[in-house]
Amino acid sequence: MNKEIEEVYGHKLRVRVCGLCWQNDHLLVLDHQHMGADHFWAPPGGGIDYEASAEDSLIKEFREETGLNVSVGDFLFATELIKPPLHGIELFFEVHFKSGKLQVGHDPETKINILKEVAFKSYEEILAMPPTHRHGIFKIAASPFELRKLRGYTRLL
Repeated sequence: MNKEIEEVYGHKLRVRVCGLCWQNDHLLVLDHQHMGADHFWAPPGGGIDYEASAEDSLIKEFREETGLNVSVGDFLFATELIKPPLHGIELFFEVHFKSGKLQVGHDPETKINILKEVAFKSYEEILAMPPTHRHGIFKIAASPFELRKLRGYTRLL
């Protein structure tokens, strides 16, 4: 893990919002660098800003990271990852595309750009990636159907 990434995100509890945005059976995912592996594909999202709602934070994160304007739907599930130096709780919401042009954005919390690519990927493409290159939700949901039906709380290993 990059030293700056560890300084920004490490050694503290981080509460994040994440959005599942589907286009037919393709899920919008971002490829992150400097997270340990060469690639780390995950749904868009980020930290909840102080005094901002989860919904407002998720809308802002989508705009910053993907160039898309979205509306936030139902709360779906929560995950927790404890893998020092990281400890994160992620709140996953359904997200609907409204407008905008898909493009690789930026993460304003870091000086380096950690985002490499943004794309709608089929579930088969995501599952074909090495497990270390994809978010833990893809280990617990073996199909788009399972991911769309996931509810409750899950601790990621």
